[in-house]
Amino acid sequence: MTWCASTGRSASQAPSPRSAASTSPSTTATASCTASSGSSPRRRPPPNLQHVSTSTATVGAMLRDWRQDRRRSQMDLSIDVGVSTRHLSFVETGKSRPSPELVLALAEHLDVPLRERNALLLAAGYAPRYRATPLDDSALASVRLALGELIRAHDPYPAIVVDRGWNAVLANNGAQGFLAGVAEELLGPPLNIYRVTLHPDGMASRIENLDEWAHHLLSTLARQVAVTRDASLQSLLAEVSCYRSLAGLDGAWRTRSDTPAVIVPLRLRVGDGDDAMVQSWFSTNTSFGTPVDITLDELHVELFHPADEATAAIVGGHLGS
Repeated sequence: MTWCASTGRSASQAPSPRSAASTSPSTTATASCTASSGSSPRRRPPPNLQHVSTSTATVGAMLRDWRQDRRRSQMDLSIDVGVSTRHLSFVETGKSRPSPELVLALAEHLDVPLRERNALLLAAGYAPRYRATPLDDSALASVRLALGELIRAHDPYPAIVVDRGWNAVLANNGAQGFLAGVAEELLGPPLNIYRVTLHPDGMASRIENLDEWAHHLLSTLARQVAVTRDASLQSLLAEVSCYRSLAGLDGAWRTRSDTPAVIVPLRLRVGDGDDAMVQSWFSTNTSFGTPVDITLDELHVELFHPADEATAAIVGGHLGS
């Protein structure tokens, strides 16, 4: 059976990504780090991400912000969408009200996530177009089945299904090994992958290459904030970057520069004393193609694979134990 890592529930009982995100117990990020929850008061959230907002007043201003974030010119975008540059300019300045078809066409060419496309439609005075169907809804029964089969087939190697906020929705048995020694309060629900991994009472003390892995994770989350402009993700980034377990980490991740390595492994110490060993993992990311539902648009599957022969031999050997 496939279990939800944060609650112990089966796939058919798992909470929807949207509800999991909305009930997150995270500490709200402020202008400076607090001393609670493993954070350090000496470090501050990244200033170059504090501009992100979800409450831009008009649809024109919102579209302009998305266009500028994507580094597209008005001429370039208007040609792709099939409208005049003048009309696009009028839409952005509020002189013209865009049709819902134009809003969606612009959003498509700007690669705006489905949740934010609904926000654009609402700002323009139209009804939302995309639903966020709970994952336990009967309409997504085939999706739950496919996800369960995918991660179950990956055993004994870890596999986790996460929502946009990096909350675990489903996990296979192999993923449970990552949670050994993690403080109970971090196990949710919802179990947040970033908090569990980087918190000093989580996996951080067992990650041999913590600086390298944290740089990879924080860079990934910073890019996601830039793409989605999601305030809750910005708060998560501000929170986890303040953990005292990362006090020695430099700020290079804020530049969102890619690592020169081909892959960044997770080197995780497992066991104690003479039985201790370091497992090495890399992950691949799987998502739904061309989704038209917000839930599916925001789900992705992290599949962990052995990065060396020793890890493959030890973990694979557990099948016969």
